[in-house]
Amino acid sequence: MTYWTKVAASEQEHSDCASVRHHVFIEEQGVSPSIERDQYDESATHIIMYDGKTPIGTGRVRLLAHNEAKIERVCVVKEKRRSGAGKQLMTALEEASARMGAKAAKLNAQTHASYFYEKLGYTVTSPEFIDAGIPHVTMSKPLTSKSGLIAD
Repeated sequence: MTYWTKVAASEQEHSDCASVRHHVFIEEQGVSPSIERDQYDESATHIIMYDGKTPIGTGRVRLLAHNEAKIERVCVVKEKRRSGAGKQLMTALEEASARMGAKAAKLNAQTHASYFYEKLGYTVTSPEFIDAGIPHVTMSKPLTSKSGLIAD
């Protein structure tokens, strides 16, 4: 199935991002609302994914030092997991990273999802740590011509 993604630009699209994150992180995973939103939400580039007119996934990206992008807050509603939505969402986030000038992307993955990111070319670069009460690992991936995103 193919969904559609776009950079969130309108107030409604940003609201849709917040709604998906609230559903997945706060309601489903029990993350405290006080830490789910942070100081980077205003300046990050947010991607929203839709199935028709229904928001089903989101993530954000920020450009760090050394042309590295940080992909964060990646989530897909439970009903659409294992449908290809996550892979499509990650492609959109990596494309946004490359447009920002990133040569590599990194993310903090919940350990149960690290296999998903490994299949997309990410490698674990840290020991396990706890964030929001959930085990995570840091993972990274070069954004090279092999990924079709930028030239070597």
